[in-house]
Amino acid sequence: MTPPPPITDPGVAAVFQAYPEPLRERLLALRTLVYEAAPSPLTESLKWGQPAWRRTDGRGTTVRLDALKGVDGGHALYVHCQTSLVDTFRGLYGDQLRFEGDRAILLSLDQPAPREALAHCIGLALSYRT
Repeated sequence: MTPPPPITDPGVAAVFQAYPEPLRERLLALRTLVYEAAPSPLTESLKWGQPAWRRTDGRGTTVRLDALKGVDGGHALYVHCQTSLVDTFRGLYGDQLRFEGDRAILLSLDQPAPREALAHCIGLALSYRT
């Protein structure tokens, strides 16, 4: 397993620094999983104020991470809401993951992150074709 590259975007670094521990640790672990699941090199930036990753070749859709506002320890992995990705994720992992509408996989610090399911979902998002 190759570690992810260091965070070089100052905005992304500031967002991660602003998260309280242990949420920061969980989100950084999910950042590592994004890089592990990526089928090609990624760019890292902020989209809607959230850390976001997109393939450098322009394929797929953007994946974002953020804390859930007003939910202690809640966080989510977001995809573009105008894709069919969350429906696909529901069909594959409806028994392991929770979802919000057509845009997010909901996670909590109270439960371990299902790494294999999340890695597969991230890989599908980063390879998504309309």
